[in-house]
Amino acid sequence: MNLRITSASKYSLALTIVALIFTSQTWAADNETDIGKRIDTSAHVLNEIMATPDKAIPDGIMHEAKCIAVIPSMVKVAFILGGNHGKGIATCRTEHGWSAPAPLTITGGSWGLQLGAQATDLVLVVMTDQGMEHLLSSHFKLGADISAAAGPVGRDATAATDIKMRAEVLTYSRTRGLFAGIDLSGAAISQDKDETQILFGQMVPFQDILRGQVAPPAGSEPFLAAVRRYSMQAKDQAANSNPN
Repeated sequence: MNLRITSASKYSLALTIVALIFTSQTWAADNETDIGKRIDTSAHVLNEIMATPDKAIPDGIMHEAKCIAVIPSMVKVAFILGGNHGKGIATCRTEHGWSAPAPLTITGGSWGLQLGAQATDLVLVVMTDQGMEHLLSSHFKLGADISAAAGPVGRDATAATDIKMRAEVLTYSRTRGLFAGIDLSGAAISQDKDETQILFGQMVPFQDILRGQVAPPAGSEPFLAAVRRYSMQAKDQAANSNPN
C-alpha cells in the first residue's frame, strides 16, 4: 500500500519534531539547573563577555544602561520550522542601586528551511526610559513593542552612540552550535512566575522587583556584584574622559 505524505502532513510532522526537541531540552534544563544556578551562570556570562576589552560591551553603553538582562544558554532549534526559548534574569537601576534580580523567559519563532540547533548566551541592555517601562510591564515583543539592535562591542564610542540613539534595547550574544547568528525579531519576554515564586518564596510583581521595592534574596549577590562592577567601571571611565 502506497502512503502519500501531503504538505499538511509534512507541516504537522515538523511541528511535532520541534515540539519534542523543545520538550526534551526544556525538561533537561529544568532538571539540571535551578534559579540559584541560573543567577551564578548569568554572572559568569557577564564576566566572560566583559573580560575581553576589544569584544566587551562599551563603557558608554554600560554607563547609561537602564536595565540589564542575561539569558544563559538560550536554545534555538529548527527542523523546517524554528524557535527560541530561554530563561534568565534582569535587574534595573533604582535610586538605591541595582534592583533584585527578576526571573524572566524569552520565547519566539522563526520560519524557513532550517536544520540544526544552537545555544546562545544572550545579554539585553535596555537603554531608554520607554524600554524600561516595557520591561516593567512584564510582557513585550522585541521588534514590535520595542526596538532592538545588535549592540556595538569594544571601545568605539562613536558607534556605540549612533546605535544607542536608534534602539531601545541592545543585544549581545555568544553563540555555539550550527547557526552563525541569532534573530530575536518577534521574541516575547515575560516574567517567569514559577521561578519568581521559588526565588522570593512568594509571587512578586515584576515591576515591584525591578523598581527596587523588594530586597535582593539570598544567592543573588554574584550577579548583582558583576553588574555593579561593570557599571561602576563605566562610570569611572566616563569621569576620566570628562574631568571637567
